[in-house]
Amino acid sequence: MIVYQSNKKRFLLNVADECIEDIIRDTVKAKLNMKVGESEYNSWKGSLNYMYHVLNNVDIPDDAGVAIEYRIPQTSKRIDFFLTGQNEDGIDHAILIELKQWQEVSITDKDALILTRFKQGISEEPHPSYQAWSYSTFLSGFNEVVYNEDIRLKPCAYLHNHTDNQTITNKFYSEYLEKAPAFCKGEKAKLQEFIKKYVRKGDKNNIIFRIENGKIKPSKALADSIVKMLKGNKEFVMIDDQKIVYENALALANHSSAGNKNVLIVEGGPGTGKSVVAINLLVALTKKGLLSHFVSKNAAPRAVYQSKLTGTLRQTEISNLFKGSGAFVSGEKNTFDALIVDEAHRLNEKSGMYGNLGDNQVREIIRVSKFAIFFIDEDQKVTLKDIGTKEEIKKWARKEGAKIHELELSSQFRCNGSDGYLAWLDHVLQIRETANNTLGGIDYDFKVFSSPTKLRDAIIKKNKIDNKSRLVAGYCWPWTSRKNPKAYDVVIPEFDFQMKWNLDKDGSLWIISPDSINEIGCIHTCQGLEVNYIGVIVGSDLIYKEGKVLTNPAARDKHDSTVKGYKKLIENNSEAGKEKVRAIIKNTYRTLMTRGMKGCYVYFTDKETEKYFSSMIG
Repeated sequence: MIVYQSNKKRFLLNVADECIEDIIRDTVKAKLNMKVGESEYNSWKGSLNYMYHVLNNVDIPDDAGVAIEYRIPQTSKRIDFFLTGQNEDGIDHAILIELKQWQEVSITDKDALILTRFKQGISEEPHPSYQAWSYSTFLSGFNEVVYNEDIRLKPCAYLHNHTDNQTITNKFYSEYLEKAPAFCKGEKAKLQEFIKKYVRKGDKNNIIFRIENGKIKPSKALADSIVKMLKGNKEFVMIDDQKIVYENALALANHSSAGNKNVLIVEGGPGTGKSVVAINLLVALTKKGLLSHFVSKNAAPRAVYQSKLTGTLRQTEISNLFKGSGAFVSGEKNTFDALIVDEAHRLNEKSGMYGNLGDNQVREIIRVSKFAIFFIDEDQKVTLKDIGTKEEIKKWARKEGAKIHELELSSQFRCNGSDGYLAWLDHVLQIRETANNTLGGIDYDFKVFSSPTKLRDAIIKKNKIDNKSRLVAGYCWPWTSRKNPKAYDVVIPEFDFQMKWNLDKDGSLWIISPDSINEIGCIHTCQGLEVNYIGVIVGSDLIYKEGKVLTNPAARDKHDSTVKGYKKLIENNSEAGKEKVRAIIKNTYRTLMTRGMKGCYVYFTDKETEKYFSSMIG
């Protein structure tokens, strides 16, 4: 959907008449039913005035196409400015311009991220060149008109208020600057030369209209690229019941339509290969030309699986195949051929940063897709907001008129392939009673350490083998280093132990970043992922006393969102509320203790709990 569409000549007249911002505001209200805030209105007024001066050049044809605020299909993203036409050889081109009013910017050490100042303070934002490039990559990979009719896309960014001080153009961002150059204050002439290189003749072929009406489906080039990435990648080889689930899902996706909606629920515990099947499905469906996405609430699995496919920690053209679970709030019914939902137990009701968008993520995913597959393990719900259950999925599937199918993944590929360890862990955590009351005869390296320092040393030693061992902890320590980089977070004074939380430099890629062995991870950066050896520091939110494994949400840091609102929950529905909170804390440690394929080493801050676990090893 395009808010404003015209040609260069008419655009210049509208800006000169000082009415362009009013035209856009009124169109947004009429087409999108959205109220425009003062800051957005002023940004149009300011930025489009700069574009007036850029385009007011005799060498840029009057009949070049102009589009403003083009909403990219299946996303909430909008391209600020489109200029279309032909080059000297008569080849269709579309220039995508990301407009920024930023003045102050500073570099970060994170891929494609930069700091800028808004009225409310410093904010971490995507680099404008990355933004422009990512939008053009989506169109090149998914818009049938763009890739079939050879429309050349040329992205760039224009920071008209920012005087370049080698920050925006720092070599750290060179990969994205090469794909989408950035022009700053005083570089109007350079931007004009960039434009004239690709638009020397007018838009003779209605490029903007064709792009807007292009069918959204993955290109053959994108499909071939992702198939090549998967081929020979041993991490994604399917075994036994994984293959059965994969073939059944593939068949359902092939036969699904708007009039034949299907939902497949796949239940499987830790290490049964849910994500392996999900990635294989994504590749196969994309190869078939079906519009499909890998969906997860947690950002970490999306980032890690992208990097494992591409072999790089940076964003690539396949990034558009991976979506967050809140991406479908305003999607149209049956837009997607298939949505593959990993870690479905982590789905929430509301979406958005403030939890104020949408209706229900389960419903939204089923509504916008012809086929949806949900990989679920209800025992891995780790926050009070998690609503993903089989019954919840079935409820919305019935309401949306979808047929329900169920399968199970049972073969264990994590924890040395030992179902016995998982059963023992459930028993010792008193989640459920099992026959596995000791680890006797179970081939899994589980150790209890009486010192966090010795635990750390053991994990570091294991990590030297293959960079596949990490330390994690329950969220019982404040994230002090977020505001004070010199401070430590997880501090246990009696052992002279101090380490920092993760989630800073490495973000979602913490579990595979080489330097992250020096940091402690949490549930959000490791759920759905695995290492060879996991070291777990158990805080005072889980203790053993008088024969019972007890939980204490008050021991969690006050900023921990996973149990936010527990006091009110317990007050309103005492027993049921307490049980829900108990389950969240136990599930958290169960999940942390099942991230290791070969072993799990544990330190307990509570000595009685340490003795209990040690006695249960056998």
